[in-house]
Amino acid sequence: MAAEIRPPAPGASVTTRASGRADEAAGAVIGHFGHRLFGLPFTHIGAVRRPEGGLWPFGRPWHYWWQAHYLDCLVDAGWREMERGQYYDVGFDAGALGARLLRTIRLRNLLNFTNSYYDDMAWLALAAGRLDALAEAAGKPRRLNRAALRALRPALESAHTEDLGGGLFWSTQRDFKNVPATAPAALFFARSGQGERAEALVDWLREKLYDGGAGLYLDGLRMAGGEAVMVSDIYTYNQGPVLGALLELGRPQDLDHAAGLIDAVAGQLTVRHEGRPVLRTHGDGDGGLFTGILARYLALAANSARLPEATRTLARSLVANTADGFWAGRRIENHRSWEVLVFAKDPALAAKTSYPPGEPVELSTQLQAWMVLEAAATLA
Repeated sequence: MAAEIRPPAPGASVTTRASGRADEAAGAVIGHFGHRLFGLPFTHIGAVRRPEGGLWPFGRPWHYWWQAHYLDCLVDAGWREMERGQYYDVGFDAGALGARLLRTIRLRNLLNFTNSYYDDMAWLALAAGRLDALAEAAGKPRRLNRAALRALRPALESAHTEDLGGGLFWSTQRDFKNVPATAPAALFFARSGQGERAEALVDWLREKLYDGGAGLYLDGLRMAGGEAVMVSDIYTYNQGPVLGALLELGRPQDLDHAAGLIDAVAGQLTVRHEGRPVLRTHGDGDGGLFTGILARYLALAANSARLPEATRTLARSLVANTADGFWAGRRIENHRSWEVLVFAKDPALAAKTSYPPGEPVELSTQLQAWMVLEAAATLA
């Protein structure tokens, strides 16, 4: 059953209203998609879609990195719970639910935290690190979090080689180095005391994959026939963790570059919706997560006193506008004795258009909306 979370009163402050929206999104995703793995007690995992279909769980798609971002969202909710001293009505707090999810990810991944994709592992390392910080602040056990980090760190280090001049491989096939692996790994290393490695990765990204004309990062470099071939796609989620790594490192050149990156995002990765710019999205599937990731790091920029006020205001408006779009477009879906919110794939669309009643709803897009609403809840 969905968490019973009441929205704030109409006269509530902007901060309270944003937190209430994030509460509603959390309750919708936890209640609609969260379930026990194989019915086992003390497990929790996110269904890939609802309705899920009748296949045995190991026959269904296994989106490891979607679960990593589910964990990140639970950590967001956990920090807000701690700040106000109030938990969701789902039987336990979001931090405890995050610990169950991390344990279940390992179980579903055949008792491993690692897999064949370094970008997946970087996302989970970031989420596990944040869960560890939340657990420490709450005085909760941290053994599982640290076990995850002990497994993931050396795997990520092994993918950082001098092939193509640096950067991180995307997968164990070791034929592609890209932003989706390198940028979140750089942020993880910056947060966990490996500043020199993080700087080397960020500098490689700037040298190899930054498009100075666009002011944005291209996707990656693929090895083909002994040559490096540029993959020039531009995605919202590639810009996000680069921005996060720049802010975490905080060198003067990093902060200058962060400000320029935010300007480029505003100029090229937005669409107009009701007269305001909102962040562009990338449909469903894996792309359904992309813009939520960017919003997470734009919110960090909005709250960074080291950036110019104009840059912070711009980042703040992009997150707030996008959150308003997702919230305004939501619809209520009835499930027998309970109701759940469904969010659109795009903040410029209504959910009834994006997900007509009766059409399966994907976890990725709902996490994206939740991420954006959590990001908006952090804005000062």
